[in-house]
Amino acid sequence: MHLGTLDRVLLLLFAAGGAGFVNSIAGGGTMISYPVLLLVGHSPVVANITNSLASLPGYLSGTFGYRRLLNEQRRDLRNVAPFAILGAILGTIILLTTPSSIFKGIVPFLILMACLLLAYQSRLSSTLENLGFAKGGRSTLAILVFVASIYGSYFGAGLGIILLSTLTIFHHSDIQRNNALKIAISSMIASTGDLIYLLVAHVAILDGLIMAVGFVVGGLMGAKAAMRIPADLLRRAIVTFGLVVAAILLAQNLHVKI
Repeated sequence: MHLGTLDRVLLLLFAAGGAGFVNSIAGGGTMISYPVLLLVGHSPVVANITNSLASLPGYLSGTFGYRRLLNEQRRDLRNVAPFAILGAILGTIILLTTPSSIFKGIVPFLILMACLLLAYQSRLSSTLENLGFAKGGRSTLAILVFVASIYGSYFGAGLGIILLSTLTIFHHSDIQRNNALKIAISSMIASTGDLIYLLVAHVAILDGLIMAVGFVVGGLMGAKAAMRIPADLLRRAIVTFGLVVAAILLAQNLHVKI
């Protein structure tokens, strides 16, 4: 698609701003920013890596926006941080050394599963507690964060949805604090993977820098908006958005025009 310089800049800025906003509230912003990078002419791998690098400032700004809630759960963040970093390293290695077709094929189903987990988290929490999985169990949470981090560093669409649903079920806190923790974990995953990508992979630096500005603004606006949204409404919005993301990804895998 041929675009003038100004049109290209505005398209990248607005796409990144929308993606940063969505990442701070629900996750899944990749489904806004990644297709735009394809639209302006980048290959899937370059678009994926560039999107990851550009989104990092948005995650960091979202983390800053949630700093008050994160200060209240520093211990929880320290407990999961090593697993998030190790998972991100492994996911980055997989992306750089293997084809992505198989993994991309299961992404819609992972996101759908995450939406179901979040939608029915209260019922599932009671069931898991009856089975002996106590809410707040560090080992279970650490393993799930590790697995989510592998996926997040590999492709990342819907990572926020997967992380938030995991935290909602296995972490002893409310949805607002879990959302803050989700953003902080996402920042760790992105930072780890992006450092490796910068060293060994090709990145569209200029487009990435343009989008980074949009991600920062969108991330800050999203963090402020999320803290003013009632918990039940936020949960419904996240589940709805996740279902839309899953449908789009599944349609793309089936080569359905949407």
